[in-house]
Amino acid sequence: MPGASGILAGMHPRHQTVQDALQAAGIAAQIEVLDEHARTAAVAAEQLGCEVAAIANSLVFMADSEPLLVMASGAARVNTDVIAAAVGAESVVKASADQVRAATGQAIGGVAPTGHPTPLRTLVDPDLNVHDTIWAAGGTPDSIVPLTFQQLVMVTSGHVTAVR
Repeated sequence: MPGASGILAGMHPRHQTVQDALQAAGIAAQIEVLDEHARTAAVAAEQLGCEVAAIANSLVFMADSEPLLVMASGAARVNTDVIAAAVGAESVVKASADQVRAATGQAIGGVAPTGHPTPLRTLVDPDLNVHDTIWAAGGTPDSIVPLTFQQLVMVTSGHVTAVR
C-alpha cells in the first residue's frame, strides 16, 4: 500500500487504545502508520491511493451539548440540520478542539471510530457502504485502520443514517 509504513511495533499509547478496542470488538484490522500526517480525507486518500469517498471522516459534533460522532464519507459535506433531525436535537454544532479531545481522548485529524474514554453516540454515513475497504483514523493524524462498512458499524454501535 503506498504511503503506509506498516503495522506498528512499539505502539503509541493512543494506537494501543484503539487497537485494544478493535480486538475487544472481534475485529482483526491493524492500525498502520502513514509516512506523513493525513489530517484531511484528501491527504489520506492521496497517500493510500484510494478515492476520497473511501475515507471515513470522524467528525465530532455537540448535539444539545452532548458529543456525537459522525462517521462520514470523505466526499460528503455533512449537514447539521439533517443530523439534528436524525438524533432529535435542537442544536448540532461542530465540537471545539478541546471538546473533541475530552470526548474521544484524541486530537482533531486523528479521531478513530473507537478507543474513546466512553462510547459515543454515533451516526454512520451509508455512502461508505459502497467501498469494500474504508479507511478510518487510528487515533493520531498519521495513522489509519482499514475496515469494512459492517466492522465500522459494529465497532461504533453506530446508527446508519444519511448525514447530508
